[in-house]
Amino acid sequence: MAGELWWKAGVVYQVYPRSFQDTNGDGVGDLRGVTARLDYLAWLGTDAVWLSPVCRSPMADYGYDVSDYCDIDPLFGTLADFDALVAEAHRRRLRIIMDFVPNHTSQEHPWFREARASRDSAKRDWYIWRDPAPDGGPPNNWISNFGGPAWTLDPATGQYYYHAFLREQPDLNWRNPEVRAAMMDVLRFWLDRGVDGFRVDVIWHLMKDDGLRDNPVNPDYVPGEPEINRLLQLHSADQPEVMGVIAEMRAVLEEYDARVLIGEIYLPLQRLVAYYGADLSGAHLPFNFQLIQTPWNAQAVADLVAEYEAALPAGGWPNWVLGNHDQPRIAARVGDAQARVAAVLLLTLRGTPTLYYGDEIGLGRVPIPPERVRDPWEHNEPGRGRDPERTPMQWQPGPQAGFSTVEPWLPLDPAAQTRNVECLRDDPASILTLHRRLIALRREHPALSVGAYRAVSVAGPVLVYERLHADEVLRIALNFGHDACTTEVPTGSGWEVLLSSAGGRRGEGPRDGHFALAGDEALVLARRAPAAEG
Repeated sequence: MAGELWWKAGVVYQVYPRSFQDTNGDGVGDLRGVTARLDYLAWLGTDAVWLSPVCRSPMADYGYDVSDYCDIDPLFGTLADFDALVAEAHRRRLRIIMDFVPNHTSQEHPWFREARASRDSAKRDWYIWRDPAPDGGPPNNWISNFGGPAWTLDPATGQYYYHAFLREQPDLNWRNPEVRAAMMDVLRFWLDRGVDGFRVDVIWHLMKDDGLRDNPVNPDYVPGEPEINRLLQLHSADQPEVMGVIAEMRAVLEEYDARVLIGEIYLPLQRLVAYYGADLSGAHLPFNFQLIQTPWNAQAVADLVAEYEAALPAGGWPNWVLGNHDQPRIAARVGDAQARVAAVLLLTLRGTPTLYYGDEIGLGRVPIPPERVRDPWEHNEPGRGRDPERTPMQWQPGPQAGFSTVEPWLPLDPAAQTRNVECLRDDPASILTLHRRLIALRREHPALSVGAYRAVSVAGPVLVYERLHADEVLRIALNFGHDACTTEVPTGSGWEVLLSSAGGRRGEGPRDGHFALAGDEALVLARRAPAAEG
C-alpha cells in the first residue's frame, strides 16, 4: 500500500497480547505468540497490528503502569522477541503500531522513586505534587477514573500526588519540559526499532488545569453510574495546552517515513475533532468511539455518521471503532445476528476501521467467575470490569482452544469448541469468512477504502449509504431490525449483490426495483457493468 496512505486505506487489528497466543505455557500470551499468528492476520487481510502495552510493568493495570518505557516486560518476552516480531510483520507487509502510555508511569518507575524520595528531588516536578488542603485532605475534588480519590498522600514527604487512574499510576507533569523531552526520546527509541506508529493512551488527559481547580458537579449524574461521572472533568482533562504536546509528538513521527499517530480520546465529537490539530498538525487519527456509545438503530447511526462527517476538519481522515479492551464486545452489545451487520458497517464506512481481536469470530461477553476476576476497576467498582472483553483468542477445538497448554489467565468462551478460527475459517457462512470477504472487498474496490461517502436514506430499520470513487459506486444497505424488508435501488442502472452478511446471493439482481433484506442482513451492492455490444 502506497507510502503515507497505508493508514488511510488499511485495516488496523488490535491485539491484546496477554490473550492472543501463549507459547511458553504460563497461561499468558506473549510476543512470540503474536509472531506465530502473523500468517493468520495476513490471511485475514489486515494491514496493521496494534499491540496493547508490552513494556516493562508491575501489571497493577496490566501494562498501563509502565516501569521502563524502553524495555519489554519479561512476561511477554525480550527486546529481541519484539525486534523479531517487527521484522516478521514487515516481511508480510504488516505494520506494527505500539501502545504508548505517556500520561502516567508505574509507582515503581525509577523516575517516581526518585521524585518521592524528597521534596528537593531533581525529579520531584516530573509528577504532580501538592500540599494537603487546610483540613488535611486532598488538594481538590478530582476523582480517579477507576473510582475513589485521585490523590494519594505520601507520608514521607507530606504531600499528595495525583493519579487519574490507580494510585499505582502517578501522573506525569507534562508542563515540565524535561518530561516532554524524555518522552519524545521514548518515541524515537521505538521508531528506530521499526515501529510504524503509536496509539497514545488517554491522550486528552496529558495536560491538567495549571491551578488544579475543583471540577464542577455533573448535574446529569445518575446514581449507579461510574463514580467518575459525578463531576465534569473540566479542569482535569482536555486542556487547550494538550494540542501543543500532540503537535510535538506528531513532529517526532514526521522525522520518519509513513508513521501514524493515533490518539485515545473519549470526548464528544466537537471536541474529538479538535485533536486533528491546527492545520492537521495533531493526531492523524483521533480515535472515534462514537459507535460504541450510540443506540443501535438505523436513524441513530445515520445521524452519527452525518454529524461526524460534518465535524471533520478539511483534510481530516475519519476512523471507526466497534470495540476494544475497555468496552463490551460488539456481539455482547447487539447480539450474534446484528454483529454481522456491525461488521459490514465498520468495514464499509468512510475511514480507517480498527478491528478488535476475536470480534471476527463472534466472541461476546464471556462469563468471569468472581474468583477469576483480574481487572482492578472491577475490584474498585463492581460491575465495571473489563475482563469479559479481554479473554483468550480461540484458535481450534481441544484443550484451551489452542491458546495455551495450561489454563489461561482468563476463562475461555463456553462455546470455544465451535467458536474458533479452525472451525470457522472454511465455513462460507461464518462470521470469520464475512470479515475476510469484507476486508478483501476493501482491497478490490477503492470506493470502499478511500472513496467518498454519500447518505442515501433511512427507512424504518434500514440504513442505506453509498461509497464512491472515480466512476465506481457501491451501495450498502443495513437492516438493523430482525424482520425481513426491502430496499429500493434507482431505476435505469443495473445493480447486483456483491456481498450479503448472511452469505450467498452474489450476483443476484433486484426484483421490481427492490432488493429483499432478511432480518439482520446487510448487503453491499454494485452497479453491473454494461453488457458488451456485438
